[in-house]
Amino acid sequence: MSTIAFLNIAMHGRVNPTLPVVAELVRRGHTVTYHTSPAFREEIEALGATVYLYPGGDQPLPDPPTPITLMEGLAGTAAHLLPAVLTDLRRIRPDLIVHDSACPWGAVAARELEVPAASSFTTFAFNRHVPSPTGGSWELMAAAARRPGSLRGYLRSRWGLHRRYDTSGLPLLDMGNIRQPLNLVYTSRAFQPAAEEFDQSYRFVGPSIGARPADPSFPADRLRKPVLYASLGTVFNADPHLLRSFAAGLASLGASVIVSTGQTDPTALGPLPGNVLARRFVPQPEVLANAALFVTHGGMNSVNEAMYAGVPMLVVPQGADQPMVARRVEELGAGLSIRTQDVTEQSVHALAERLLHSPRFRAAAATLRGAQHQAGGYRRAADELEEYLRAAGAAGHPDPVEPSQRG
Repeated sequence: MSTIAFLNIAMHGRVNPTLPVVAELVRRGHTVTYHTSPAFREEIEALGATVYLYPGGDQPLPDPPTPITLMEGLAGTAAHLLPAVLTDLRRIRPDLIVHDSACPWGAVAARELEVPAASSFTTFAFNRHVPSPTGGSWELMAAAARRPGSLRGYLRSRWGLHRRYDTSGLPLLDMGNIRQPLNLVYTSRAFQPAAEEFDQSYRFVGPSIGARPADPSFPADRLRKPVLYASLGTVFNADPHLLRSFAAGLASLGASVIVSTGQTDPTALGPLPGNVLARRFVPQPEVLANAALFVTHGGMNSVNEAMYAGVPMLVVPQGADQPMVARRVEELGAGLSIRTQDVTEQSVHALAERLLHSPRFRAAAATLRGAQHQAGGYRRAADELEEYLRAAGAAGHPDPVEPSQRG
């Protein structure tokens, strides 16, 4: 059996899809290590993996989390973490490194240790047909001009990395799109835009959904159908007025309305209709399995989970890649989208009513559900990693393919 090291960004959206893969690899007899922050330690250790904590505790997101500040943050974090990470990995001696597509310290560590690496895409896969947010563009140049301090910080950290380490596997700018000879993409080919334009190094394994710890405090047995669910995820601080508009707009359409408030205190929403339950966190896959409609920010994991359950969506993108995800949901007929500034109780009610009563949305969601299930999920991801390891062992360490060679 092999030793497989996971290195990731300590965010739920990046970590969660990898956890069922970790559990499956452990079940198959592999030794798995995982570099992360204290917030994820207990959950990962429960899977049978060994956790290594990044120095300095939780790594905060850039504020604001724009492409240029993200680039600066990723390069700076890589420079800060690599000494300790490399010390750990030299002791672990992994046969394979699996890193997030926006985790430059994982890619550099693999180069330094001459270990094969695979990249984990919890977003869409990106190429010239599906532009990466951190790829070279006029928008990125304009953002850099507006924030020269962020540009200087990125260049300073990037030069420091270049002087100390082998950074030949990193793109010059596109730090959110670090590719390897094997790239696991956690959605189906049906949902990936321009899927036919990606070469065989991209494996669209579908959503990685496994068993999660039960939440005995959640009253799942008291939910009555139709269940309508709203969540803006855990990254963006949700405006209480926005969440209240969801609750009020959905209350007359559903027997049970669930509102996940994330970082927002549920009491900030004020008095709510009697059939509305507002909680910071809910067991999302369990709720979606019983839901007739999902109001979502369009985070890739949330949308993948909704498609896996065959649930139509009303997407209210908040930032990052969410507008792109919202457009794809609409293109495929599985939902509608609305801008945050256009959200009112009345607009939510009207759009939710369309989604609930038009058969075409349910039919499109059912088609995507089939594609998501057929993609294979975490078991296929584990299969791909094992096959990659066998190929690496037979042929020697496969050098990462440079971005210019990709489709």
